[in-house]
Order: sequence, then C-alpha cells, then structure tokens
Amino acid sequence: MSLLKTAGIQHPSVATQSITINASTGEITFPNNTIGDVTLTGTQTLTNKTLTSPVINTATFSDGVVKGLEEDINVVAAAATGTINFDVSTASVWYYTSDATANHTLNFRYSSGVSLNTALATGDAITLVWLNTNGATAYYPSTIQIDGNAVTPKVPAAITAGNASSIDAYSFTIIKTASATFTVLETQTKFA
Repeated sequence: MSLLKTAGIQHPSVATQSITINASTGEITFPNNTIGDVTLTGTQTLTNKTLTSPVINTATFSDGVVKGLEEDINVVAAAATGTINFDVSTASVWYYTSDATANHTLNFRYSSGVSLNTALATGDAITLVWLNTNGATAYYPSTIQIDGNAVTPKVPAAITAGNASSIDAYSFTIIKTASATFTVLETQTKFA
C-alpha cells in the first residue's frame, strides 16, 4: 500500500485518489471531504473544526484560581442502615434524606469494580462528605471501612453518637500512605 505524505498529513486510504492543495492558503481538499483519521506531524493550525469532548486522565492543575466550582452530590431518598458502599466515582458528597434507622457502616471504595486503593496513588488524598439525616433517635456511622477493610479514623473528639432531629455532616479526608494503607481524618458537624 502506498502512503501519501503531504504537508505533514499521512493517510493510506487516499494514496490513489486525487487531492487539491490551495497554493495561497495551504488548504488540502480530499475527495468527498472525508478521509477518516489523519496523523498530524509538526505544528498544525486547526480552524473551523468540531472536536469531540476529550477525556482527561491524570491532569495536573497548580497555582490557579478556581471560581464557581460545582461538585456532584448523590442524594438518596433512603434511611441509613447496614453497610453503605460509598462509591467515590458516583460523587464525593452523599446525602441520605430519610431518618437513619440504625448505626451503620460506611465502606469507601472507588466503584463496585475498582478499589479505592487502585484509584489512589501513594501520597494522594481525597475528601468525602457523608450527610446523615436523624429523627428523634440519632444514629451515626459507627464503623468505617476502605475497600471492605476496617479503619480507625483520627478524630478531634470521640464520635460516639449522632445528633437527634438534625443532619450530621461527616467529613473524611483519606490519605493513602502506602499500598492498601490509609490515614483517615474524620469530623462530625451538626446541622439543625
């Protein structure tokens, strides 16, 4: 198969087709204006092009100003009880709007198929918020897990109960210090 090389654009499917190059603008026109994927080499300028939304992996942002940042919240019309799998991939804030019916376990994981240990690199930290609604009888997350393994959070004061007739906000900063090893900082704030 022959390969067309013109102005830094390479594509094997147009080797036997005629193309037009505008001498004044450098614009290249291919038959039917469709050639599929192309490889651009060197510096190219794109004008009047439609780009699909990119997927950004491992982006780094430093020393910038962020204004009007919006955060996802997972609002669940249910009562906290049993073990609640807090999937970080869903949202970093979870809000159960019905009155809790028992003390419960929060199991932090990235998703049902990916562990938080896999999603975080050593030295990474993530802050998550659990909003627990209480009625006349107060309950709280009495057991904290990461990927199904119990952890003991560090707290400014012991958390041994929830607050009646309020929403308790629990903030967890999870720091990965080594493989499957985490330091967890927890606070509880009453909103009534």
